[in-house]
Amino acid sequence: MTTTQFQVTGMTCGHCEMSVREEVQEVAGVTGVQVSHQTGQLSVTSAEPVDKAAVIAAVEEAGYQVVRSA
Repeated sequence: MTTTQFQVTGMTCGHCEMSVREEVQEVAGVTGVQVSHQTGQLSVTSAEPVDKAAVIAAVEEAGYQVVRSA
């Protein structure tokens, strides 16, 4: 199990979190998503290392931007 952290900008409420969660959950290999509009933190868990570009694209599809990933 691996966890990848992302910093997301633009989220202001629980609905924002839900939008990001729904998009990121569709990325191949993702098994869990934790997101906080208060901190901008997005944690993605997966069995194998996740495709960061796919996660970033999913966040952008939800209408937000990743400013940093670790």
